[in-house]
Amino acid sequence: MANGGLQYNFARLTIAEKLIAFNVLIFILDGLALALLGGSVASWFHLPKDFMEFFGQPWSIVTYSFFHAGFGHIFWNMIMLYFTGRIFLNLFDVQRFINVYFLGVIVGGLIFLLSYNVFPTLLNTNTALIGASAGVTAVLIFVCAYIPNQEVRIIFFNVKLWYVGAFFILVDLIQIPSGGNVGGRLAHLGGALLGYIYARQLLKGTDIGSGFGKFRNAIAQWFKPRDKKAPLKTVYKKNTAKNKSAKDYDKEAHQRKIDAILDKISKSGYESLSKAEKDFLFKAGKED
Repeated sequence: MANGGLQYNFARLTIAEKLIAFNVLIFILDGLALALLGGSVASWFHLPKDFMEFFGQPWSIVTYSFFHAGFGHIFWNMIMLYFTGRIFLNLFDVQRFINVYFLGVIVGGLIFLLSYNVFPTLLNTNTALIGASAGVTAVLIFVCAYIPNQEVRIIFFNVKLWYVGAFFILVDLIQIPSGGNVGGRLAHLGGALLGYIYARQLLKGTDIGSGFGKFRNAIAQWFKPRDKKAPLKTVYKKNTAKNKSAKDYDKEAHQRKIDAILDKISKSGYESLSKAEKDFLFKAGKED
């Protein structure tokens, strides 16, 4: 019963909240392994700085994002993921969120690898890359670039999103010359670049993550169980107007309205929406 309740509650989480839960679980298990075994197997999942080492563990281009160096590291990453995820998922679906987040992780990792091999003396303090920052930064900058003039509440003040994005990028740029965690800072900037380009291209009607989404779906198909009992598919009901219920029509109308609002954003920006349209989009995001 407890296990069923846990699965039910997990299923109700948004994709951002599921990522947070998974990151926290990995952090706890990694800490237990270090405490009980006196060592950690996590190095197999960290992104190494050397290309030859990376070729021996290519999965690390993604898995590095689930490991963190300490409580402060994971805490601030997950706080940022939670709030940026809420804004993102009020505008777009789960699949696009996954595309932006993990493309940010991958691009950030590649920037880290390339930078180390181009500037090895600059990055000599880094042994490997860990942390979700590149993916989180990609989501943050995507939102800031897509609806730059949307205001968010920060403590006592309303601040436009593009100010927030510019602040975080500036912090990384300022701290690079200091020599502390240079590889991590460059990975952040790689994620930021991906998020910015993705958002600006999407405003022009081009989804640069569609190929990545198809690749993910193709991989997922490999792990889906095949139905051996029903090799032949029999179509016994056509999706005609006679078979549609009132609920079906309502759902289609609801989706058409969402699509129309998103199309308006892509052409004229978020600020072109009326208050009613913004409220409708916000409620629709909460229902997903």
